[in-house]
Amino acid sequence: MLAEASLSIGGWGGLGVVLFLITFGPFAIFYLAFYILCFIGGGFAVTLLYGKINSEKHLERSEHSYLPPMQTGIQKTLDEFKLDLKPIKIDRRLTGSSFIDEPLQQVIQYALRDYIQYWYYTLSEDESFLLEIRQTLQNALVQFSTRSKEVDWQPYFTTRLVDDFATHLRVFRKAQDRLGDREDKQRDMTDELVDSFFEAEVELERKICRDVVCTSRKDEEGFLRDLCEVLLYLLLPPGDFHNKNMRYFLREVLARGVLLPLINQLSDPDYINQFVIWMIRDSSCNYEAFMNILRLTDRPPELEAVKDKVLEELQYLRSLDTAGDDINVIKNQINSLLFVRKICETRIQRLQSGKEVDALKLAANFGKLCIIPLDHILVHNIALQFFMDYMQAVGAQAELFFWLTVEGYRVTAQQQLEVMHAWQRDGKKQTSSTTKGLLKAAAQGVFEQYLSEKASPRVQVDEAFVIKLGEKLLKEDPTAEIFDEVQRKVYDMMLRDERYYPSFKQSPLYVRMLAELDMLKEPSYRGSDDGDGGVCAASLDDLSNSCHDDTMQIHAFISDTGVCNDHGKTYALYAITVFRRNNDGSEDCWKTYRRYSDFHDFHMRITEQYENLTSILRLPGKKTFNNMDRDFLEKRKKDLNAYLQLLINPEMVKACPTLLPHVYDFLENKAYNKGKGDFARKMDTFVNPLRSSMRNVSNVVKALPDSLAEGMNKVSDNMGRMSERLGQDIKQSIFKVPPLLPKSDIDPEHCRVLAQLDDNVDDNIPLRVMLLLMDEVFDLKEKNQWLRRNIKNLLQQLIRATYGDTINRKIVDHVDFMTSPEQVADYVKKFRDSYWPNGILAESPPTRDKGTRMRTRVAAKTNLLGIMPDELKHIIGADTTRKGILRVFDMFQHQPMNRRLVYVFLESFLETMFPQYKFPELFVKLHSRSPRTHRYSQKLKSTALKR
Repeated sequence: MLAEASLSIGGWGGLGVVLFLITFGPFAIFYLAFYILCFIGGGFAVTLLYGKINSEKHLERSEHSYLPPMQTGIQKTLDEFKLDLKPIKIDRRLTGSSFIDEPLQQVIQYALRDYIQYWYYTLSEDESFLLEIRQTLQNALVQFSTRSKEVDWQPYFTTRLVDDFATHLRVFRKAQDRLGDREDKQRDMTDELVDSFFEAEVELERKICRDVVCTSRKDEEGFLRDLCEVLLYLLLPPGDFHNKNMRYFLREVLARGVLLPLINQLSDPDYINQFVIWMIRDSSCNYEAFMNILRLTDRPPELEAVKDKVLEELQYLRSLDTAGDDINVIKNQINSLLFVRKICETRIQRLQSGKEVDALKLAANFGKLCIIPLDHILVHNIALQFFMDYMQAVGAQAELFFWLTVEGYRVTAQQQLEVMHAWQRDGKKQTSSTTKGLLKAAAQGVFEQYLSEKASPRVQVDEAFVIKLGEKLLKEDPTAEIFDEVQRKVYDMMLRDERYYPSFKQSPLYVRMLAELDMLKEPSYRGSDDGDGGVCAASLDDLSNSCHDDTMQIHAFISDTGVCNDHGKTYALYAITVFRRNNDGSEDCWKTYRRYSDFHDFHMRITEQYENLTSILRLPGKKTFNNMDRDFLEKRKKDLNAYLQLLINPEMVKACPTLLPHVYDFLENKAYNKGKGDFARKMDTFVNPLRSSMRNVSNVVKALPDSLAEGMNKVSDNMGRMSERLGQDIKQSIFKVPPLLPKSDIDPEHCRVLAQLDDNVDDNIPLRVMLLLMDEVFDLKEKNQWLRRNIKNLLQQLIRATYGDTINRKIVDHVDFMTSPEQVADYVKKFRDSYWPNGILAESPPTRDKGTRMRTRVAAKTNLLGIMPDELKHIIGADTTRKGILRVFDMFQHQPMNRRLVYVFLESFLETMFPQYKFPELFVKLHSRSPRTHRYSQKLKSTALKR
């Protein structure tokens, strides 16, 4: 019975399992187990939650039941604490000017939002800390604004800032000079240059060297932290400063969040190069300056970057599908790019092979050069300087001094005799006799200085002329021409004697003079494209080799005229239609476009070579005002047409058969190259204005403190020494003897630039600043005193002619304008819009690749050379101008040096801002960590002990 029951239970159970598996599948058992576990776990969780809630309620009831009540004093303290948590009221006034306060408040708001709030809200929602931070920043800005209003910024902008820059440039120049004589110039010496720079700095500053701050990131951050802590002490209220948490927080934000990124950007050479291009963005790109940069650069990466861009442009142009007139334009562009590519490849090959040749040495040993007549040399500042140096080297300075002194005497005598004749007409006989006596004494002084037996050195001329001149001085009244005969003999001797002018033309000094006058060109840029060969002169003689057929016929006329505006410069452009009939009967036709200045340059070129054309060809004159007037342009078009028809007239071609190639070159469909006429154009520019009255020599005479030109009656008791003083002044200028200054144990090269400024210099801010900068940028201290004096006189005349006596007032007004509330507000707005365009934090700019940076360098150098005015080149020389500009540019290509300049500006700004505090002593202490200062101090001590 039991067996049957168990069998039925097992059977029914098995049947139930089988049916379960058939119905729900083989995995149903696992699902069932999972459901059971979930049921048990859920029940356990509900039980725990229910127990937790009941336990909290029980504990709360127990606390109120068993703990004693809170004392009233604690409750009162809590209530008072809650009352103190009132919202902080922030005064939005910062500088007292609504123009500045509004954008400045926006800058503070954006800075707090993007640099503090984004991480602070992850820690706390309490805004009191943020309000305290804002209030502290505003208090500091109020203190800063109040202090800046009490400072006179004119000395800082006009003197201190210029002195800092010029001194920095002096240190860089000294570092370059130390590395200039090394033989391994082909390898990169950036590290050596930086080391040499900071060695020169410690020699100049003596107690300060910023090498550690500028080259070590860790030391730089420490310096900025110390500096920011001092500034916070000066600007923050005592309560805020003594709050260490607040002080350290602000110090880190200022040092690492504001100053360090700003210094990184300002010292980045690529950023500086982009800024230079932006500053002179309105100037057009100068082809000649670009080719000069390719010729002068000693950095293969720059040439490689230009070459890569040229190849890219070539590939693009060759891919264009063009037809008709566009083909000629594309071909011209391709030819130009191929020429630039070849220049780059040739230059790279020379640099990499180490066969770089000095162009001056090459020119001295090869080919023909421009021949500048002696009379032109004697009336031009730059050319005269080199001739002076040569005459001094061969021991013939007395002859040149005599010639110059006589020129000075003649100019002064002519002026005084004209005044004397006017006095005679007015019946002032006594004054006339005084003038004659003084002129006679001056002439006698010149004779004693150079021609008498006591003269040392003595001018070597025929003794008969000397005796004859001596008798004239004793028996006759002085005249302006009394020395003319002897002066002509001296001039002929300098001109014809092989020791003087003929040998000077064969000397390296003559080649250097041509380089300064920009009359020295390499053939790789004028003529042959192979980049080899010697140096040729920019002379019209080169054009006579043109291989044009004299039998070809040309007909040309000006068909149209118009006014063009290029980068803000307005000028007239004349369209010339040209027809040329070839020998085979075919005819070519094209249009070319020329400006009036092109006609003028061409006219000077051909009249220089064909002097007989001067009386035949008449170029329409220039007009300064209303030269864009339509009626005037039509009249000039008619006159230029007549000029053109005379040039291509068959009779003219028959009379001057070699003229036709020049005319054809002028009428070719290409950009007119004025460089081919440099010799004629530059001689016309710098000789003719200086010829009259020997202004260069008369400037020296007029500059003398007691000269005849300043008034004869001032030197009546001192006339016997007049000519001697004139001669000594010229001697001093030639022998490069510096003016008498108080003796000092310090080498002038080892002190700041401003320390050398003579107190006797005219109290004229622009003149002092220009001389200070020109001395350092163009290294004019190496020039003789004659040239420097003339540079100073020319600058004085330029300033007075431009601004008169109001220049100081204009500078004061400009400084006031730069620091006015409206301008400061504009600076703040530009800063805001740069960092937060449209109120959004600007993204970091993408990293620029090396090729782009190198091309930016080339573009920046090209723009700098392109904006240099020709007048500056005529004053100090083209080669000196180029070297000076490139020296300044090279100075900005080294980030450690740029950091040094930024820190110098920052330190001078703080010293000006807080003169009552001892910031100079503080900076000495902060920079005393440099090992170079310790080594230099030990060197000075050892030198002192040896003495």
